[in-house]
Amino acid sequence: MDYLVLLYYCYAPIDDVEAFREEHHRLCLRLHLRGRIIVAPEGLNGTVSGRRADCEEYMRVVKADSRFAALEFKIEPAEAHTFQKLHVRVKPEIVHVGLPDIKPYERTGIHLSPQEFKDMKDQDDVVVLDVRSDYEHELGRFKNAVTLDIENFREFPGKVGELEQYKDKKILTYCTGGIKCEKASAFLLEQGFENVYQLHGGIIKYGLEAGGEDFDGKCYVFDGRVAVDVNSVNPTIISTCHNCHTPSARMVNCANPHCNDHLPLCEACAEQLEGACSPTCQQHPDKRPYDGTGTYPKNSNNYNPEQGLLSYRAPAK
Repeated sequence: MDYLVLLYYCYAPIDDVEAFREEHHRLCLRLHLRGRIIVAPEGLNGTVSGRRADCEEYMRVVKADSRFAALEFKIEPAEAHTFQKLHVRVKPEIVHVGLPDIKPYERTGIHLSPQEFKDMKDQDDVVVLDVRSDYEHELGRFKNAVTLDIENFREFPGKVGELEQYKDKKILTYCTGGIKCEKASAFLLEQGFENVYQLHGGIIKYGLEAGGEDFDGKCYVFDGRVAVDVNSVNPTIISTCHNCHTPSARMVNCANPHCNDHLPLCEACAEQLEGACSPTCQQHPDKRPYDGTGTYPKNSNNYNPEQGLLSYRAPAK
């Protein structure tokens, strides 16, 4: 495959985030990358796609910056760009949870390699904790993992009280690429949990290095692929079609833009409902035409990759 998808993050202080954002945007333009990148005072977070040589040059340049020398890229092959556009934005946090004072580069959970995580996860004194949102862990999760009923990661701090029963256990947190676990495990430590660990590199790295064993279902990803296989050892499907309840890992957005729920819908039901999640949404006058994919990216006609650089305005302080 000629293209790569890079998933990465690094918690490291960035003093002048606006200047860094502009410089980084220019780097991505020069290398013809597309994707979503967040720059914050606490670090850098991104998912980008591009041709193999361009991605390799991007990784070299980023890691040449001493602040990001320890950054690890999760690298996956792709047949083409998995993003339509490039966005490089400044935000208060590189993953929004509302805890800007939590600094993972000062204190966070113990990092476990995929093999170490695999060796520990089934021990009697261990609890495996999924810190992702509902629609993510309903599509795929580790066997016997504890999940939280949250629609967005920013709800995580309010759910920690539900974990008090596990304070005498070793807590092994995991997420897609590792970034949420950095904040989640740091917050757990602040709340008095003593034995907190995290899967370094997340589900994606676990799939690449440990074969994804005992990860049931598919892994939700935030690019055009939507869901990816990670388990090559004992794969299974755990999600079911929202309409007929047969096993299905095919994620779609409801064709009714006023609903837009993200849920599993098998091909047969998607065709029958024209991409909607219910007959009610199917009859909505604003329903989008269904093209068989169940995804509705914004129209990219006349996309100018320079526009994000030209029109960017730093957020008010």
